[in-house]
Amino acid sequence: MATAALRRPLLAALLPAVSGARGPSRLRPQRCRHPPSLHAVSSDSPKPVASTSSSPGGDNPEEEPPVLPLLQELADCLVLPPKYLSQLPRDLRLDLNDAAFDLSNGPVLDECGQEVGDLLLNLAKAWELADTSTSNSLAKQLPSLEPYLTRSAKSAFGKRLVSAGRRFQSMGQYGKGELKKIAETMINNGKLLSKRPVVQSDVQAMKEKRKLKFGELEVEVTAEKANIGAAVGAVFGIISWKLAQGVQNIPDNTMQFANDNALQLAKSLKIALLVLGYTSAGLSFFSALALLLLAQQINSEDKSE
Repeated sequence: MATAALRRPLLAALLPAVSGARGPSRLRPQRCRHPPSLHAVSSDSPKPVASTSSSPGGDNPEEEPPVLPLLQELADCLVLPPKYLSQLPRDLRLDLNDAAFDLSNGPVLDECGQEVGDLLLNLAKAWELADTSTSNSLAKQLPSLEPYLTRSAKSAFGKRLVSAGRRFQSMGQYGKGELKKIAETMINNGKLLSKRPVVQSDVQAMKEKRKLKFGELEVEVTAEKANIGAAVGAVFGIISWKLAQGVQNIPDNTMQFANDNALQLAKSLKIALLVLGYTSAGLSFFSALALLLLAQQINSEDKSE
């Protein structure tokens, strides 16, 4: 009887737990381990979903700026009053021609693409002819170039804007400040367009370009190695120059030859040694100068990274 009495309270305590496990329950702690949707994540927990689905944050200094607002701002400032360009003084017209040259010179079609290059060429021609009407109509088409501005084309386009904007900046204050506004907009927007984030693939490609391959041997070109090569080239050039001068200073009458043929052979050999010595010296000095310039270029590229 005592054993039965002890079992009854124990069974009574276990029955609610068993019934709760079988029946419906409002609290299911096992299901809370796997939230069914995004709103189940608490506000205090990290949110990887939001960081992966959204674009890079605006606080990132290496984020590429949107192109369309920059093009629209540029188009708005380039729309000038009627006959504005034709009424410019002669000295400002010369600066305008220089701006047109900087905007469209060189391989503009290869750098910026066919569509962007054609518009820049036509815009530069309108500036050279002081055709305000054509310039305004072309300027209004600038926002339509946004799909054609790829990464490389956008960078080249931005650099041309900066160069042309500095020409407008040299014009100073004129009229109601239209030229000054054009200069500021072209320089600022050009810098934003030409500035692009450093991509790992670009850095790797740049490092690959600095490698010299000799069969299976690869030598990475650095500024330090270029300076060492320049020093070696300069020393070799000095030695070659001194040897050539030593051969040149040997008088012909100090040597005795068996016949005239031997004398002619000695003179020919002397001339050949002189040509070889001075040529080696010249090539060595030229190589040393080229390596110094290469070292400076590598240093500037490393600083820009």
